[in-house]
Amino acid sequence: MQAVIAVLLMGSGVAAFVAVLRRRFMLATVTGFSMAPTLLPGDRLLVRRAPLSRLRVGDIVVVVPDARMAGPRARTGYVIKRLAALPGDLVPERVPSPSDAQVPPGWMAILGDNPDVSRDSRDYGLVAEKRLVGVVVRAIAT
Repeated sequence: MQAVIAVLLMGSGVAAFVAVLRRRFMLATVTGFSMAPTLLPGDRLLVRRAPLSRLRVGDIVVVVPDARMAGPRARTGYVIKRLAALPGDLVPERVPSPSDAQVPPGWMAILGDNPDVSRDSRDYGLVAEKRLVGVVVRAIAT
């Protein structure tokens, strides 16, 4: 009987651990060439959920697109780009901004590494912090 209880407790512990991991991390798959050569279609990414305040310019981030971001070629539920500007930073060149030359609180600018094919903040402007899912920790082998 003690062995059964121990197995049940261990199973509950594993389930709780998995639940915590799923709330903290997720996997995303690259589908386009906007981040080439850094990321290519089919690359799998480990993403840590994080608020904007924990990120730095240059991080690769995952965001949930709104209607203006998705565009006609949208195939997935996420957009993967490089963080180009945080609140208080200067708005990057060629990025439309609703205010002055600084990124306002609660907003960010994101750009693709391959500007010839990337739809990013140069096309749809600044992105709301509420759209942020997290930061790419690393690409993982498939």
